[in-house]
Amino acid sequence: MSVVDPVPGVRRTKRVESLGRNNHPRKLPLPPGTGADAGRDYGGNGGDLERGDLSGAGAAAVGTRFTLDGCEALAAPGESIWEVARRLGTTIPHLCHADEPGYRSDGNCRACMVEIEGERTLAASCIRVPSPGMVVSTGSPRASAARRMVIELLAADQPPVAASPDRSSRFHEMAALAGVEGSRFPSVVASGAARPAPDASHPAMRVNLDACIHCTLCVRACREVQVNDVIGMAGRGMDAKIVFDFDDPMGSSTCVACGECVQACPTGALMPETLVDADGTGDRAGVESTTRSVCSYCGVGCQLDFKVRDSKIVWVEGAGGPSNEQRLCVKGRFGFDYIDHPHRLSVPLIRREDAPPKGLNVDPADVSTHFREATWDEALEVAARGLRAAADAGGGNAVAGFGSAKCSNEEAYLFQKLVRQGFGTNNVDHCTRLCHASSVAALLENVGSGAVTATFNQIEHADVAIVIGANPTENHPVAATWFKQFAKRGGKLILMDPRRMGLARHATHSLQFRPGTDVAMLNAIMHTIVEEGLFDRQYVQGFTEGWEAQVRHLEGFSPERMAPLCGIDAATLRAVARDFAGARAGMIFWGMGVSQHIHGTDNSRCLISLALMCGHVGRPGTGLHPLRGQNNVQGASDAGLIPMFLPDYRSVESEAVRADVESIWGSGKIDANKGLTVTEIVDAMHRGDVTALYVLGENPAMSDPDVDHAREALERLPHLVVQDIFLTETANYADVILPAAAWPEKTGTVTNTNRQVQMGRPAVPPPGQAREDWWITTALADRLGLDWGYTHPREVFAEMKRGMASLDNITWERLETEAVTYPSLSPDDPGQPIVFGDGFPRPEGRAKFTPAAITAPDEVPDEDYPMVLLTGRQLEHWHTGSMTRRASVLDALEPEANCSIHPRTLAALGLVAGDTVRIATRRGHIDVMARADRAVAEDQVFMPFAYVEAAANRLTNSAVDPFGKIPEFKFSAARVTRVDAPVDTLELADG
Repeated sequence: MSVVDPVPGVRRTKRVESLGRNNHPRKLPLPPGTGADAGRDYGGNGGDLERGDLSGAGAAAVGTRFTLDGCEALAAPGESIWEVARRLGTTIPHLCHADEPGYRSDGNCRACMVEIEGERTLAASCIRVPSPGMVVSTGSPRASAARRMVIELLAADQPPVAASPDRSSRFHEMAALAGVEGSRFPSVVASGAARPAPDASHPAMRVNLDACIHCTLCVRACREVQVNDVIGMAGRGMDAKIVFDFDDPMGSSTCVACGECVQACPTGALMPETLVDADGTGDRAGVESTTRSVCSYCGVGCQLDFKVRDSKIVWVEGAGGPSNEQRLCVKGRFGFDYIDHPHRLSVPLIRREDAPPKGLNVDPADVSTHFREATWDEALEVAARGLRAAADAGGGNAVAGFGSAKCSNEEAYLFQKLVRQGFGTNNVDHCTRLCHASSVAALLENVGSGAVTATFNQIEHADVAIVIGANPTENHPVAATWFKQFAKRGGKLILMDPRRMGLARHATHSLQFRPGTDVAMLNAIMHTIVEEGLFDRQYVQGFTEGWEAQVRHLEGFSPERMAPLCGIDAATLRAVARDFAGARAGMIFWGMGVSQHIHGTDNSRCLISLALMCGHVGRPGTGLHPLRGQNNVQGASDAGLIPMFLPDYRSVESEAVRADVESIWGSGKIDANKGLTVTEIVDAMHRGDVTALYVLGENPAMSDPDVDHAREALERLPHLVVQDIFLTETANYADVILPAAAWPEKTGTVTNTNRQVQMGRPAVPPPGQAREDWWITTALADRLGLDWGYTHPREVFAEMKRGMASLDNITWERLETEAVTYPSLSPDDPGQPIVFGDGFPRPEGRAKFTPAAITAPDEVPDEDYPMVLLTGRQLEHWHTGSMTRRASVLDALEPEANCSIHPRTLAALGLVAGDTVRIATRRGHIDVMARADRAVAEDQVFMPFAYVEAAANRLTNSAVDPFGKIPEFKFSAARVTRVDAPVDTLELADG
């Protein structure tokens, strides 16, 4: 409840919390040496500053005493007058100031002026820091009049309220707070006035600079928070204006559609397109509900608020989560209307007896040609009967399951439990096998844990960081903002990748090495560190083993010998070695460019060894971090969705581990043998050894390597149960389809790449008869005679805790109010962002050096296939495209299958950008539109894998890493030729 002060221009409220990251009351920065007060919470937890208690022993040490509106106040170091006032319940009008992390106060709008005793001029409270003894009045007649005049002048140049692009904007709220009535706004648009024309060129955002007040929040959002540098100011005086790039229309600029500017804009000059009516007006008010949840795309785990109107998500805002601090990317902000796509599955389906032969031949807009509608009881019974029949005929190992990293922790746990308890087999796997299985294998082997050793936010404490085999600006855009800010502050950013990434313009070194030569390059860097004595002797002696063997192994990998192989000159390799080894704190981040090779485990072993020899583990600003690709791939792995591990990476081969889990489950015996991995299951289906498959939210008909082989296996499979939100390519082959709820329609927890466990909540109901995945799996288990009886995901979470030490001190009730990073050391500990500071979960607490030899890719270029095919993701599309290609904005931004080729290669083929090329490998060929891209080397071609009409995985190699069993997606010998005319494409599930 608000209490308005009689003096216009300030608002007094009973609310005194200042919520920062993680929705905790914000902890203000404290100076060193404050003793017991170092961790004191000065937000809403009753700290001295909030209560106004200035007598505490630590009061003098933590801030500045001054007088605010007649009362003595205490400001923390660096805290502005505006922030102190807000914390104590007074809201001063503000337009150019954003009370959000990452935004620098600018003080240009002058709407927050306050009076300071003894000073001739008023001061902007957002940029003024109190000094000892200062006397400040926020509501004096002089300050109130000045604020009112500023806002009146700005209001006079605004569109009429009735024609405003955002009738509920913060500008209108602040105008009312300053005492500026609606009558002060123009009643009509001035005739003959040259007013900026609206810009509707972008599919996601609408620009109306008629409402712009030059607060520059959008400039700071773009340049300093997201570090994209698209928005700026041009012109002088009366001609000054906001511009995109070189005064381009927004839709033609280099804007990446993160929408940070839209969220920051206080007037509606920048608005989500979904909120603007045909007449150019709109508002952000009138929502039915706002639901705090977590983004369902990449592994960054951004918190967001779903804004719902008429039972639909109409826009999304970034929330103050620990990994994003209000930031989002184009997918997180504009990529959720897929849930309303007409292709949504809303009723259970059973394959018709007279259906055509199985194949990629079902129109998702009309499934009645192949499937008939069924009740839930019938569909579940048919699904269970087929799974039981396969197990009865061929034993439990004749059944397998593909789980999903897009579902919740609870759903992943139930899925692996059903396969193991219901059929006595460990044939259960998920997408980590196709992304970071080799990283996990190397981490478990060498440091004893498969998760990251430090959150990516720790880069703010580093002075050197390596990013290798990853493209964060496209695949993890919000994490990339931390990397770009790190470089902008002067940190040394070292990029290593066969492509020249978007981060390269921020990098100190950008090593564009030859594909498949990671080990040669990394060993050369480590050779230099050893040769020049740059390693951390104390750390190596105290915390590692195997050092002598590593040193002997590296003797043969001098930069001079490796340079011709990896394509990076020796001087650069030595410079990188010196920078990383000489850092006070260094981090290593890697992506699937490291892991998706037959030598992916060796690549990861090298990165682990590099960090260990420099002592860059276990301290602030140090660590090893494989960036996870899907929203819950970390949590799904933790929950046991892996064929060789039970929850928390406990081996299925351990009798004690099996006994412990069996005691929790209460019935059934767990098989003592490792199960089959994703690619091994597909091979077993091909042979006829696996005759029934249960697929939850995965799409092997698009995601597997040599995907024609996978599709042939699905054609031969006697019984396939698919549980999904759309008729995916895999669902084309199904016998039973169970319609599931999408992420914004369900309850459950997820664990991001930072080990942060967060709560997802339903914003809207699922369509028709679709149900949450945990409900479907539980209902199927009942038909299999398991009698689980779960009625809510919290009950599943409670069971998980009994067998997962990683969840100690993390409860469902805590997660309803906060995110918690595991491990959490007490019921009040928000979690440990850095682990292994005092040793590793291995024998004697020591990490292990594992030497890695050079292994050539499974196939290498030759006369017939002289180029290298690389595959990956694009900014706008994700995974196999089943969601993003049905999201209107994302599909409008990137509607057509494409590949990227160097301009000189195109010219040599007699082509120009936009022409169709044929890419062939030993598995087959596809025809696709070519783009000119200097980021790709001349002997390479890059292909995203989200397009069914040009499925990149028809071309990729199914050879696997012997340790992680991960396919070699990132290297295929290829040939690119001219195609005189485009071939017809099928409009299938992702078309």
